[in-house]
Amino acid sequence: AVETEGKKRKWQGSVSGIVDSPLDKVWTIVSQSKRLSQWMPMVERCIDLVGDEGVPGYVRLVSGFMFPQQDGERSWIKERLVAMDSTSHSYVYKMEASNVGLDGSINSLKLIDYGDGSTLVNWSFEIDPLEGTLEDNIIDYLGFLYKSCINRIQGAIEDANKKL
Repeated sequence: AVETEGKKRKWQGSVSGIVDSPLDKVWTIVSQSKRLSQWMPMVERCIDLVGDEGVPGYVRLVSGFMFPQQDGERSWIKERLVAMDSTSHSYVYKMEASNVGLDGSINSLKLIDYGDGSTLVNWSFEIDPLEGTLEDNIIDYLGFLYKSCINRIQGAIEDANKKL
């Protein structure tokens, strides 16, 4: 069977976790590009390229050590905001260009009030199949990476509160 371009099945995964903070506090941390490095340990820098943050079409350049490069260089990913809805506390970014091979990937983050002042963070992603990589390996790696970020949101909120 010959697959026509654009019809290939995407690789998909999702991770979630509970953050012991109210929805609005979690949203404040995760929805601002300038705060990415506070809860994404592998992100060093996030630069605005085009448009206004929070408005679909906004493009940012994220760099750091998300994916180890053979030459020891930093990874970089240019991401475009596809959708942001502060009422439903969700957003979608598409990776447009990178040096990590994940161009075309879609990342969606959604927050749900979990009661008792806690928040469920759900991060789902879909990527184009990668040559020479097992689907389970890359889905597991991304899941581990994103789960580690979710696990750091609480600390980022506590650090922000200390600065107030």
